[in-house]
Amino acid sequence: MEQVILKDLGHISYKPAWDLQQELLAEVIGIKLQNRGKTENLLKQKHYFLYCEHPHVYTLGRSGSVGNLLLTETGLKEKDIEFHKINRGGDITYHGPGQIVGYPILDLDYFFTDIRRFISYIEEAVIRTIAEYGLKGDRIEGASGVWLHEPDRKICAIGIHLSRWVTMHGFAFNINTDLQYFDYIIPCGITDKSVTSLAKEIGREVTLTEVKEKLNRHFSDLFEFELVK
Repeated sequence: MEQVILKDLGHISYKPAWDLQQELLAEVIGIKLQNRGKTENLLKQKHYFLYCEHPHVYTLGRSGSVGNLLLTETGLKEKDIEFHKINRGGDITYHGPGQIVGYPILDLDYFFTDIRRFISYIEEAVIRTIAEYGLKGDRIEGASGVWLHEPDRKICAIGIHLSRWVTMHGFAFNINTDLQYFDYIIPCGITDKSVTSLAKEIGREVTLTEVKEKLNRHFSDLFEFELVK
């Protein structure tokens, strides 16, 4: 069973967290390249799983449209919201207080080289977690993430980047999130669906620590890895 190093970064601005992701990605790829072609004296590969909570920030994926940001540069400054164009897939999304952001940095050669399966496992971990709160999460064809229906509303967004089968970026799971910040964007470029949070759905706030413990259990079961600190 592979061991995955769990790091909880707590409250951290987006750019330092992004820099750390890229640093760890380079480390994992570096080990992979050093092991290439060897049959003995292999370096032990590392895998990471980062949790954090960002201040207000919008991120735009490489295939996204800046037109889905509804605030001007002045409006962003007035509301103290950062904006970053980044290299993950997907369109624009929001990160902020009360949200669990997870960044798995895994060498999928040690698990499975199937990106759709990887995304599906992230979705499934969240679906299993919200089921413990009495909610039925689901998937929508062509729209990654975890959704609740009638009406369709997203509780968890997913956007990843892959390099040499090593993952970075990940998911944003709305727990006690202030949903008004989604009003200033067209989330994921989707106009006919809304956004929700765990607190809104169950009528009370939940500690992020409690939800992370459930996520850890489900991720470990699905990926068959051991989280270590």
